Amino acid sequence: MKTLVCGIGCFWIENRFKNLDGVISTEVGYCGGKTSETNYEKVCSGVCDSAEVVKINFDEKKLSYEDLLRFVFSIHDPTTLNRQGVDIGRQYRSEIFYSDDEQRKSAEKIRDEINKKLNGKVVTKISKVSNYKKAEKIHQKYYDKKAYI
Repeated sequence: MKTLVCGIGCFWIENRFKNLDGVISTEVGYCGGKTSETNYEKVCSGVCDSAEVVKINFDEKKLSYEDLLRFVFSIHDPTTLNRQGVDIGRQYRSEIFYSDDEQRKSAEKIRDEINKKLNGKVVTKISKVSNYKKAEKIHQKYYDKKAYI
């Protein structure tokens, strides 16, 4: 099992991964901020500078890291800085978090591939996983609980 952590706007987009072949599980959380001692209110206020993220555990025999990254880029707008649609703020930034050098190189490769297709407009950051914290229970599988799908 491998893991991808990505900031792609509001973390409630987690539901987009549930039917993707090879995905084992998902959870939403916060990553990349100044501290792992955070919560939804601190993230929304900008105090901790964390991004809302989706953590995806997947079977690399069924789904490669690079193909999962391509999917990630296909479900959000990597050309808007600190926003996705009506959601505005640094917590909604486009950012791929890597856990090792192999993931970093793959993330850079796929970002460059997408950037070329989008004429150099991609603003997605690539950063080492830092200060990850699982989000509160109310945010986990939010759309599934609210029956919006």
